[in-house]
Amino acid sequence: MEINVINMKNEPVEKLELPEIIASAEANPPLVYELVRQYLAGGRQGTHATKTRGLVSGSGRKLWKQKGTGRARIGSIRSPLWRHGGTVFGPQPRDYSYSVPSKKRIVALRSVLAEKVKSNSVFVIDEISFENPKSKTALELLKTLQLTNRTLFVDSRNNKNLQLSVRNLPNAKFSSVAALNVMDALKYRNFVISKPAFAQLTKILAR
Repeated sequence: MEINVINMKNEPVEKLELPEIIASAEANPPLVYELVRQYLAGGRQGTHATKTRGLVSGSGRKLWKQKGTGRARIGSIRSPLWRHGGTVFGPQPRDYSYSVPSKKRIVALRSVLAEKVKSNSVFVIDEISFENPKSKTALELLKTLQLTNRTLFVDSRNNKNLQLSVRNLPNAKFSSVAALNVMDALKYRNFVISKPAFAQLTKILAR
């Protein structure tokens, strides 16, 4: 499978051969779903908390003697059995993040990228260079490429002008190759990626 390389004027420059392992990759919804769950879990704050009987305010004295009153025995007003008492087994602050094997990440991202290439949603540009960091320049590039849907720009971290030009656009985002994840790949319909970044990405996904 070949993919066209264009310049910033949307003119064809050359063609790149896509590695066979990426071109022949099939959709893998269960694995993609697993990566999405892992991404969302890592974004949870986990700051929820309830007060146990040791944290609830109130006296700790024994309200009445153990025997002889005919009433149920009670040790503290902060007992979970009482109104305004502590909570039993309530949520406590915790970290919801967990790791997923790197091979699973690669396979999931490979399947998503293959689907985008097949649907002509990947635009490889020989070089994405802005003289100054301006959102207007990024909008002009999107207009030249005739892109109106959500677009993800992928290039090296050193391209500061591109990062600053994209960050204020509501339907666009910048990502480096190292930071690219399945969640962004699904959220943004189109990929605008530089040729060096595309070569680096295909090298990683072709492992």
